[in-house]
Amino acid sequence: MNQAHDMFAADRASRALGIELRAADDGRAEAWMRVTPAMVNGHGVAHGGYVFLLADTAFALACNSRGPVTVAAGADITFVRPAREGDLLRALAEERTRYGNSGVYDVTVHRGDEVIAEFRGRSRVFRAPR
Repeated sequence: MNQAHDMFAADRASRALGIELRAADDGRAEAWMRVTPAMVNGHGVAHGGYVFLLADTAFALACNSRGPVTVAAGADITFVRPAREGDLLRALAEERTRYGNSGVYDVTVHRGDEVIAEFRGRSRVFRAPR
């Protein structure tokens, strides 16, 4: 087990939404989530916030797969296709680069073979205040 697995075990928000950690190691991670009726907006599609949360969780897992404790410094997402109730979404995160205490990670959210969203996150090693 690594820092990412420990972090996910304590992540009540992601686990409460049914997000599953499938893998996290060496700057990469995979997380899955089923779109539930509670996640669907007034247009009948998955609310973008839930898709972002899944991607952000995979990003956090990839960032923390090497240790030390790392947090998000910023992120953005491009929604490519809508997800719908019942869809099983898979987020694949991959480290692009690390420099000093920072890093850049890309996450692709899939439904089967289709790309649902592309996410880019920027990380920073967390230093507790003194």
